[in-house]
Amino acid sequence: MRTDYDYIALVDYLRSYDSEEEWFEFKVDNINPERIGEYISALSNSALLSDHPFGYLIWGIDDSTHEVVGTSFNPGIAKKGNLELLNWLALQIVPRIVIDFIELDGWNGKHVVVLEIPAASSAPVRFHGTEYIRVGSNIQELSKYPEHERELWRRFDRFPAEMRIAKSGLRVGNLNEFLVFDAYFIMQDLPMPLSIEGMVDRFIEEKFIIKADNGTYSITVLGALLFARNLLDFPSIASKAIRVISYSRDSRIEALSDVTAKEGYAISFDQICNRIYDIIRVPEVIRGGRREEPMLFPAVSIRELVGNLLIHQDLSIAGSGPLVELFPSRIEGSNPGALLVPRDRIIDAPPRVRNEALAAFLRRIRICEERGSGFDRMEEGMASMHLPSPLVESGFDFTRVKLLRYDDFSSWMNEDRIRTCYISTCLKYIESVPVSNAILRERFGIDEKNSAVVSRIVKEAIDDNRIKLLDASTGPKSRRYVPYWA
Repeated sequence: MRTDYDYIALVDYLRSYDSEEEWFEFKVDNINPERIGEYISALSNSALLSDHPFGYLIWGIDDSTHEVVGTSFNPGIAKKGNLELLNWLALQIVPRIVIDFIELDGWNGKHVVVLEIPAASSAPVRFHGTEYIRVGSNIQELSKYPEHERELWRRFDRFPAEMRIAKSGLRVGNLNEFLVFDAYFIMQDLPMPLSIEGMVDRFIEEKFIIKADNGTYSITVLGALLFARNLLDFPSIASKAIRVISYSRDSRIEALSDVTAKEGYAISFDQICNRIYDIIRVPEVIRGGRREEPMLFPAVSIRELVGNLLIHQDLSIAGSGPLVELFPSRIEGSNPGALLVPRDRIIDAPPRVRNEALAAFLRRIRICEERGSGFDRMEEGMASMHLPSPLVESGFDFTRVKLLRYDDFSSWMNEDRIRTCYISTCLKYIESVPVSNAILRERFGIDEKNSAVVSRIVKEAIDDNRIKLLDASTGPKSRRYVPYWA
């Protein structure tokens, strides 16, 4: 039972339909437990096929006239054998879903009972081992309708966390309290609708908003993450607001600032990036008569880091969200969710995105790349300043990317040198360019007279099975290198 939901409005809204749909059914006094169990399976599966988050079995409504006639059914005292009816039904349903009876008396005291049934979410819902579905107004075994079964399984893969409900029970007039509608049109240079209804219609098309079964509106996780006025208004995803912490030293003992961007990502992305730029900006210098304000890290790498934290986070992991931490000698970006590709194949692996709709919209407004090349661009930025390649760490439920900086190459850790050698070799291989000593010297910012330093790094990378010699028959000056997996 949803505590903030108007079930009387729901019943009246469903009564307004010309006939019953495949995701809801009206009854008066039919309370056969076995039949109710079959309805639970059928309505749960049909709700998913009909793009509704719930199915409903409602007692007290005439199924032909849709008039409220009341019911004698009292689910609080109903039993099957020695078990309460609700408990017995719950034990027969697989996978387990949370069903609930809601009793209403809003029509001149006439008693109405609503059984709210969540749509199937991971597998077809079964009762007594059999999967059912509604075809028209009839309950049928799902196995007799293979096309419905195939579509049902396809939909399990198409109902991501982005499409879940973040806030429900809203009217048109108060949607603007939670979402910044005009930002959507401004950032895409689109004409602004003349009414709030026109804006809502566009948000419904984008699946930022869903018109609920009772005529009210629900904001999806996708809509809230992109255009929320304040993500704290959405308790289920409040932790997904991006947070930026800066420290005075290379430890987490003393924080200089701790800021959480409470607005949706589409609104706050540039603000977050600009805040990071301000923190890592160094005093202006004059070069060739031109005034410059250099930064400790490349802006393009920062932008790609933040963008990747947003689109690759696992929204199903509660209590944590995107975090950027700024230290004098490094930047760490972390988010919930394990890396989707092997860590050492992040350069060449086909792009995979957890949150496809979120990523697609952020691409549309040019916040992230279309080709899945975020890490490539992050590396290009670091290479432009002769800084180490990004370090990626991943565990069961997190991913962390570190951007490191040193005052000069002699200060680099050996593991940073080998990793940068490997990443550079991967990028060049993708471009069909086997790397040479000269190419690596340029990547590290090393003079030609110090080429022996690069040769030592190459040897260590080969010994570490990160790269290999392309052709062993060539002389030292003509040697070229490719990744170990080439």
